[in-house]
Formats: sequence, C-alpha cells, structure tokens
Amino acid sequence: MTTITWLVGLGLLLHVANRTHVDIPAALASKLSLLDGNPTLIFAGDSRMAFQADPMLAAQVMGLPEGRVVNIAYLAGEPLAFLAAAHARPEVFSGAHVVLSVTALISNDGIANAAIFPPDVAARMSVGEQMTMFLPMRVGTLIHYIREAFRSRFAADRKIAVYGPKPPDYGLERLPVQPNYSWPNDISSHQHYRNWNISGVKARHEIFALCELAIRTRKLTVVLPPWAPKYDRSKEPSWKAKDEANAALIRDAGQQCGYEVHEIHLVPGLELQHFADEQHINVLGIPIYTRYLMSRLKF
Repeated sequence: MTTITWLVGLGLLLHVANRTHVDIPAALASKLSLLDGNPTLIFAGDSRMAFQADPMLAAQVMGLPEGRVVNIAYLAGEPLAFLAAAHARPEVFSGAHVVLSVTALISNDGIANAAIFPPDVAARMSVGEQMTMFLPMRVGTLIHYIREAFRSRFAADRKIAVYGPKPPDYGLERLPVQPNYSWPNDISSHQHYRNWNISGVKARHEIFALCELAIRTRKLTVVLPPWAPKYDRSKEPSWKAKDEANAALIRDAGQQCGYEVHEIHLVPGLELQHFADEQHINVLGIPIYTRYLMSRLKF
C-alpha cells in the first residue's frame, strides 16, 4: 500500500508539474535581458557554447559595438527552450543570426540523468510515459523535472527575462584551468553515447525545434563542437559511428529545414591545455575557439 500511495503521489506531482512548466527555464530566463540590445548575432545552446564563445571578441571581429553579439547559452541548453525564447521575442530573433551548439546528449534517449535530461522534452510526455521511462532507476530525473518546472514558472511569474539584471560580459561564462583533471580513458564509454538511441522522444522534439527556429530567425547555424584533442575518433570506431550518426541526423534535418551545420572536430591551435575537461574549453582557449568559430560562420 505504501508503494502505491507513493506512486499516486508522484503521479499527481508530475501532473501538476506538466501544467506548471513553461518552456523557458530559469537559467535561460536570467540571460534574456541581453536581447534588449537587439543583437545581430546570438550564441545559444548548451555549456559548450556558454563557456566557449566570447560575444565581445565576436563583436570586435565583426566590427560591431559591444552588445550587438550576446551569449544566451546555458548548461544543458536545449533547442526547445530557445524556440520558446524566439516565440517570446520574435522581433529580435527574426533579425538575428543564431549560432546554436548541439551535442549527442540532446538526441540520445539512452541518457536519462537528472541534471541533463531536457525538461522541455519531459514536459511533452504524459505522466504515464514519464513514469514508464524513468522508474524505478531514474526517479531522481523526475524529481529534478518537477523542481525545474516550478523554477521555470517562478522565473516567468517574476518576469526575470524582462526585469532581471543583465549578466556580465554579455553572457559569457568561463571555466578555470584544471591542471589536475582526471581525464577519462576514452570517449566511447562517455555518458553522451550510453544506451544509444537517437530515434526516440528527444530527437523528435528537439529536431522539430531546430526546424522551427530556422523559420523564426534571420539565419540559424547549428554547431557540433569539438572534443579535446587527446582523443582520436579514428581509434574509437564506436564513438565515431555514433557521432557520425548524430551528425547525419542534424544535417539531414538542416537540409530539409534550411539551417546550416558546422561539425567541428579539431580547431587549429586549440590544444589539450586549453580544455577544462574532455568536452569543455577553459578560459585560455576561449579566444582561439571564438576566432575559429567566427571564421566558419557565413553572414
């Protein structure tokens, strides 16, 4: 009886969370005041854009005043959230080039970790689907989703996106140098590629969001960012095959929906010392990566 009561209670909480949830999470809402400057270029996506693309340097490269390039990417950022931002600020997104990072975790249904399962995807699932997918081993993911649903509603009710303080450095965040970081032996076993399945609910909803963003922006460029040069795709066939399958999924949608895709494996001059971990660039590597990214973009 206790188990049944607990499941009923969890189901009720999920029902309330589904009705409470808004697609712009608190982490993104806190950056949207940067759009008040009507930027020409918007860096968006996940941590591999938030920590790596310097909007001030990008503005300098473009010959624009500061504020005309902003970085609204956030940890585990998902396309559905940026689509919601485009709905909220259509006058900004329709005139901007949006450069959005996407990694395999956003497509792979095999990743059900609490901190990185996309809340906007979870919100599009029924309570039954949520409980079937995450119970019993991933109950933490459901608890995290419930908490994030209420946080997003709280941010919306407080109008953080409108009245919140502007983040420093036009949204750029920085990771420190970590000289004692314990590097994993390979990427094939990385959580991004575990229980590989890119034909499920994540890919369906997030690819849809990319296609809708392509319509609602002046231009959309999707970036598949690099891993640390310590790792060689040619020596890890499992990683290479899965990475290429995910890239093909993104590229095929881009051809149909009208957005560009840049798959970046190596960046000239970007060395192991410029990485905070196997996938994130540290503060030393930001200028190198930003200049390279800007050289790849077509305006």
